[in-house]
Amino acid sequence: MPKFTYPEFPVDGLLRAAAERDPDGTAVRTARAALSFRELDARADRIAVLVQQLTAGRPGVRIGVANVLDPVFAAGYYGAIRGGATVVLVNPLIGEDGLRHVFAASGAEIALVPAATAGLLAKMRGALPALHTIVVTDAPDAVVPPGCVPLHTALEGMPDTPEPVHAERDAVACVQFTTGTTGRPKGVLLTHRNVVANARQTALAHRLGRDSVTVNHLPLYHVMHLNSALDAGACQVLCQDPDPLLSLAVAAGTGATHYYGLPARLHRLAADGRLAATERAARGGPALTAVLSGGSGLRREAARTLRDLLGVPVVQGYGMAELSPLTHCQQPDGYRPGAVGAPVPGTECRLVDLTTRRPVDVWSSGEVQVKGPQLMAGYLGEQTCERIDADGWFSTGDVGYVDDDGALWLVDRIDDIFKYDNEIVSPSRVEGILATDPRVADCVVAGWPDEEHGGLVWAGVVLRADHDTSGRPHRILDVLDSVTARANEQLAHFERIRLTEALDAVDRTPTGKPARRLIRQRLIQRAAS
Repeated sequence: MPKFTYPEFPVDGLLRAAAERDPDGTAVRTARAALSFRELDARADRIAVLVQQLTAGRPGVRIGVANVLDPVFAAGYYGAIRGGATVVLVNPLIGEDGLRHVFAASGAEIALVPAATAGLLAKMRGALPALHTIVVTDAPDAVVPPGCVPLHTALEGMPDTPEPVHAERDAVACVQFTTGTTGRPKGVLLTHRNVVANARQTALAHRLGRDSVTVNHLPLYHVMHLNSALDAGACQVLCQDPDPLLSLAVAAGTGATHYYGLPARLHRLAADGRLAATERAARGGPALTAVLSGGSGLRREAARTLRDLLGVPVVQGYGMAELSPLTHCQQPDGYRPGAVGAPVPGTECRLVDLTTRRPVDVWSSGEVQVKGPQLMAGYLGEQTCERIDADGWFSTGDVGYVDDDGALWLVDRIDDIFKYDNEIVSPSRVEGILATDPRVADCVVAGWPDEEHGGLVWAGVVLRADHDTSGRPHRILDVLDSVTARANEQLAHFERIRLTEALDAVDRTPTGKPARRLIRQRLIQRAAS
């Protein structure tokens, strides 16, 4: 196997190199406009100048940049790093408490955020003494909260070229906070080496090149897609409309080769009756080679449905913020529903026994451990990271197994699994069985505390609209009993659902994952009462 190599320049070099290779090529396209690599690079330069003036040239100043699905994020992300700052990635959907935590924990001094986020930050300025400047990145006609400055105003009269900055490869380039599904979100410290290496790893794993056109049908701009597309010189199409069927029309109209979507949106797309009624040529277009999913598990039946209707593989990837984030990816020609694939180039993976911590054999379940150049430098505010051992292995907290071909299959999170009579129950497996019922629109499974057995399987079920029995409680119970009985026929005795509850919706994080920590807390409180 050839040695994995990646560029030695800093993170903003991804954009600079793309602009030098293909200055007039389209870098980013939206419904309103398109930017060439040269134009995006020039915008990053101007923001770098602004950053250097706001920071007085101090290196490493932390700047919060909201990852909105807009070219302004790309310019702000690379521009802040080019100006010598450290980017703190800000999810604008996390709400007031989440914003307060991110800015207080990181000590960010400047914010480049949309007007809605700027308004929330302006209100909490007293609790964020480090934050001195809030720049609003929306269009010029956006309402600017008091005490904030529009980006176009801040850039007036600025030079076009920033002062050169030398960045060490092991210096921290950005801070990305975890989703907080298992605890308070933690700031992950990613170096220039981490980010640039994973950009190349992702581009290779996804088979991106200069002729690639990627459609990002995501609620937010993910730096993995941004960095990998620039490393490959690919065009990115940002589809900001949440309608999944419209996103396929965008893919067809732009000649997309790759379609990126979150599992929650792909599940809705697979269940959308309009998709089957659409002309095959309009279902993503003839250039489409793959649909790529990540962030959480994609149900096998949804993947099969989309594969059959779109005529392309629907592949799953795996990773996490601590790993920049990608570590595994299926390949279209080796596609198997349910697996997350082999490690990406330059990455090692092993599984260890949950008790002895010794490596386990093929097909045996254990905790997934990974190491490679994309492994983070550590967590914000922590001197050492207990999840990284002396040999550089990072414990992911996920349980899985590896097959004979080296592909990884995930079982569940260690924090999510529970025991019934000393047998391990995987909520994800039970959810997968429930999801095959045509009456189930969505579901979530967790352990209900029980003194005798340890944990009972509780299932929250959202019924499809055509099986909705609102106002008819007895009918609801009949449907839930039938759904439960059907699932239990396919489950082992210790996995069988003991309590079923009708839900209007499954609580999810902004990235679409079930909010399992919140759900478990509610069940513990209810069981205690």
